[in-house]
Amino acid sequence: MSLHLQRDLDSIKKEILKLGNMVESTIRDAISALDERRPELAERVVNQEKLIDQKEISIEEDCLKILALHQPVAVDLRFVVMVLKVNNDLERMGDLAVNLVERAVFLASVPPIPSPVGFSKTMPDSILVMVRDSLDALVKLDTGLARKVIAMDVTVDDIHRNIYGEMRLVMENDKNTIERAVGLISASRYLERIADLATNIAEDVVFMVEGVIVRHHVLDV
Repeated sequence: MSLHLQRDLDSIKKEILKLGNMVESTIRDAISALDERRPELAERVVNQEKLIDQKEISIEEDCLKILALHQPVAVDLRFVVMVLKVNNDLERMGDLAVNLVERAVFLASVPPIPSPVGFSKTMPDSILVMVRDSLDALVKLDTGLARKVIAMDVTVDDIHRNIYGEMRLVMENDKNTIERAVGLISASRYLERIADLATNIAEDVVFMVEGVIVRHHVLDV
């Protein structure tokens, strides 16, 4: 490997980690807006998402330059391709954070309805860990950490299903709660999608390091 290629690979690794930190911070703010009923955080989330979009474009351009100038092969090529995929997943997480904070603004404007403890604590905490650990797994090429992230997605999925079921009962018992319950279901769906994207990153790490496709085979990891 040439020194120039190594330098450029190290650079995109640093940039994707910076993007990941931006996304993690944005998700954290969106979750705080939801859990703590702080609609004033919405503007910050929207502004952060604009910066995420800019960083995503910059990283994509850097990856394409590497492919054009260095024509990497084998593990270096797989790494650049993986960064392109992760870059897109992180940008989508930023979009979902904006969707989440929009729901948070609405829910903060109306009287709260009870929600399961798992929704307000376990689910957001798990998602933040999944995002952080998936990025650490990427930078360190740590398949053990990646598989931990994949396994955590089951817990998030279970909570999301429970939210849907419990909110349906709430709506059946009191039609005045329908709009608020739908808002909570939507928020849960956005959180669940963020967890899915973190899982995608972890699965890509496993594939790059081990050449094993673990997507759709969570129970086998």
